[in-house]
Amino acid sequence: MTTHAPQAAQAVTLPTTLDEAVAALAAMPTAVPVAGGTDLMAAVNSGQLRPAALVGLGRISEIRGWQYQDGHALLGAGLTHARMGRPDFAALIPALAAAARAAGPPHIRNAGTLGGNIASAAPTGDALPVLAALEATLIIAGPGGARREIPVSHLLAGVEMLRGGELIGYVRVPLLHAPQVFLKATGRTGPGRALASVALVLDPARRGVRCAVGAIAPMPLRPLEAEQWVAQLIDWDNDRALVPEALHAFGEYVAAACIPDPAPEPDGSVTPLPPAVLHLRRTVAALARRALGRALS
Repeated sequence: MTTHAPQAAQAVTLPTTLDEAVAALAAMPTAVPVAGGTDLMAAVNSGQLRPAALVGLGRISEIRGWQYQDGHALLGAGLTHARMGRPDFAALIPALAAAARAAGPPHIRNAGTLGGNIASAAPTGDALPVLAALEATLIIAGPGGARREIPVSHLLAGVEMLRGGELIGYVRVPLLHAPQVFLKATGRTGPGRALASVALVLDPARRGVRCAVGAIAPMPLRPLEAEQWVAQLIDWDNDRALVPEALHAFGEYVAAACIPDPAPEPDGSVTPLPPAVLHLRRTVAALARRALGRALS
């Protein structure tokens, strides 16, 4: 992970259960939890972080798999991207599997975890727009065996934060048994790093469309009005048919909602968006249009 000794950690604890990890964090308030370390070690190597202690999560087997629970999948926070990218997981949650397969080169996918992607909350985290579109819920483990649940969107938006001694234990995702799509556009700044991404899921039971746009803002954006508008145009009783014009309009609607035009000046004039921002908006429109087209095909 590193080519030099970072002189970062004075103590390393390796618990084997989630509650042991929580207890270790409660006993050492300055300790930092680490699973795959893909973000943590980058910060350590660059000198941005010097943790006084580490609590390693790699030996906690209970958070490295998943189980079924009342129409949901209960995903352990220790699931790696590589594991989520496999066919058996893809049959369960296709969009999350697609995001996992797109999460950088093999060494990143083999080490990086679902919980780490959420906790680091990097705007370019590929799993984040998928979890937002799926309206996933986090199960947080706290001291004394306590458990509480919060929507993943609340944590990403800073509405609710992890408290001292708490860890993300599991992610509960509804099993929709319907098409899901994840697409992203990448640049040349790094392997697999998204310039923009779109996750789109259909919810036939509620006759709904859920869409989240990632990488263009500090947290995934949900264009709720665009979702509601296009859901009313889909013929849910006839192979989910949608006219091509509506498909194109949906992409433009999503892009304009996520990257709006500047507010008018006092004299009524409007400053045009810079070319780079216009290009990003076109990219988002294309991703949203393609995602919905694939989901409906």
